[in-house]
Amino acid sequence: MVDSQYYLPNDIGISALDCGEAFRLLSPKEQLYAHYLSRAAWYGGLVVLLQTSPESPTIYVLLQKIFRKQPPAQLEAVATAAGLSSEEYQAFLVYAAGLYANMGNYKSFGDTKFIPNLPKFKALVWESQAYKENPGEIETLWNSCSHFLYSLEDKQKQLGLGNKGITTYFSGNCCLEDAELAQKFLDSKNLSAYNTRLFKKESDGKRCYEVRLAAAVKKGEDKDRQKAYQFDASFSVQRGDYAFLMEKVSQNLEKAKAYAANENQAKMLEEYIRSFTYGSVDAHKEGSRFWIKDKGPIVESYIGFIESYRDPFGSRGEFEGKSCCLNCPVASQQESTFQTVSTAIRSYDDIRQTEGFKNVSLGNVLAVAYATQKEKLTFLDEKDKDLYIKWKGPSFEVQVGLHELLGHGSGKLFVQDDKGKFNFDQAEVRNPETGELISSWYKGSETWDSKFSTIASSYEECRAECVGLYLCLNKQVLSIFGHEGEEAEEVIYVNWLNMVRAGLLGLEFYTPESKSWRQAHMQARFVILRVLLEAGEGLVTLSEITGADGRPDALITLDRSKIHTVGKSAIQKFLCKLQVHKSTADVEGGRALYEGYSAVTSDGSHNFLQFRETVLLRKEARKMFVQANTQIKGEAVELEEYESSAAGLVQSFIQRFPEDAEEVEAQLLELASRDATCWC
Repeated sequence: MVDSQYYLPNDIGISALDCGEAFRLLSPKEQLYAHYLSRAAWYGGLVVLLQTSPESPTIYVLLQKIFRKQPPAQLEAVATAAGLSSEEYQAFLVYAAGLYANMGNYKSFGDTKFIPNLPKFKALVWESQAYKENPGEIETLWNSCSHFLYSLEDKQKQLGLGNKGITTYFSGNCCLEDAELAQKFLDSKNLSAYNTRLFKKESDGKRCYEVRLAAAVKKGEDKDRQKAYQFDASFSVQRGDYAFLMEKVSQNLEKAKAYAANENQAKMLEEYIRSFTYGSVDAHKEGSRFWIKDKGPIVESYIGFIESYRDPFGSRGEFEGKSCCLNCPVASQQESTFQTVSTAIRSYDDIRQTEGFKNVSLGNVLAVAYATQKEKLTFLDEKDKDLYIKWKGPSFEVQVGLHELLGHGSGKLFVQDDKGKFNFDQAEVRNPETGELISSWYKGSETWDSKFSTIASSYEECRAECVGLYLCLNKQVLSIFGHEGEEAEEVIYVNWLNMVRAGLLGLEFYTPESKSWRQAHMQARFVILRVLLEAGEGLVTLSEITGADGRPDALITLDRSKIHTVGKSAIQKFLCKLQVHKSTADVEGGRALYEGYSAVTSDGSHNFLQFRETVLLRKEARKMFVQANTQIKGEAVELEEYESSAAGLVQSFIQRFPEDAEEVEAQLLELASRDATCWC
């Protein structure tokens, strides 16, 4: 009996991201700009298959070949002939949709593997038109991925480094010690890890490491980089990782540049092209500087190796791309997107501190991602549910705005640069926790991610969430978002209630066997729940109860009368500690603080391991998004939208690469097979 957390349920929520009106309001030039940005993002998005698991590219290609011959509506009759019930065929479509939506067979939010919820997958493949026309090719693909398609061996249940899980950011023989050594090497050469992978070989008992840079070419402007270095082991730096896909990204950015609205956009794209061509993070930083200067564009974008959540060491970025457009003809804060989605865009800390930053709120994502049905609302008192549903949207908008703009957007890092210059006065700056002069800081090329590594992402999300909770208590802040009086108090209450409930829900993303967290945001929210429970005085209560169905349940409540006193004080003190450790590069102190609150145990005042079982029992699968395609017909750009269903999501991917699907798939297989022996 397989644990249901490794299946995607047939009734999983699937929503189309509506961007039709917003796209039609663009001028022809803006539509072409958005189109080519979108194409660049989708080609680059295929990198994620290679970043997720060894088998993900092969599964993707197998599905593409099947569906290209027979779209979902046609394949249904084939499924019936192969002996599949309607429920089993739906499970097949849901698995395929999940593979596409996550760009791999591990959940992009939670890093857990998901497998097909049907035993007759092979029977359907063998009955398909793709198999009948080319049995050798399809059988080879099947044999290459079928074992891993279903395998739930302990190591394959989740992403992780070494024996803790699967990763393709590192070769299979790498462990934490290798990651730490590689980071020290990269820091010594002033190289960022964001666009790299690490491969280790051993020869005559000596370790040899290859650092690969994502780049369209194998040789760059700085040829001295590509030589062997001795650094407690042999290191070499090689360009050309994902070369075919990086070239596709660059080609489409070059086409987009012809339709740029201004010089900042054009220069931004020039630098991005240089970054993806030569594997230069410095060029990407330069592009980001122009991106920041491009204020209030009608078509917004960001693209590159951005968030480091899925690197087990926390330093390497997953590829993502966005092409977004304003949803009204005049300037607006809400944007629609028809690309890979997020409500945040990371900016480099050094640029943020000295030059500024930007954030984008994706209105069509927020509109569907967090819609809540009362009957599916778990762990809240009945009297809170209607209030929660009414105010969750407005309160979440406040929290996201504060989290992104004033959370991630604030907090100085104390730095001594390569020339010995400090960005602070050593004789004046004191630690607010101790009153003493600060005694540690970032040196040379050290960054937040490189210093705090495995906890950096979650720690930073926790800090930003605390900023949101604290500042939403400010009446002036709430009035900026349009909330005053009693309405403002409802927003505060639901925002805090949502946070403590999210902390409980976060237990789904904890793995007891390895004592590790699989999702940065959910770990952060659990930590905040622990802090507020520890504050005491009845602020938050968490109880084990029996549900109406007779099964274990939980109830979490929040005393709204104590948010402005007990709650505010607890968050203020905790936020101060988080910021001090971060600002002063105090890894030891920060890790002790954060890992202490992250611990999930059965002792103490709450049996969190037991609560985790209850959360798993009543969890709801995360929604998947169906995104539109654009294509040029004549001189116009047409937008193709799809229905909100697994079949609609599949159809969108069938039509995603109309000009060169077979070439793309062949290149994906080549890239995957080239490193096949590295994961053993």
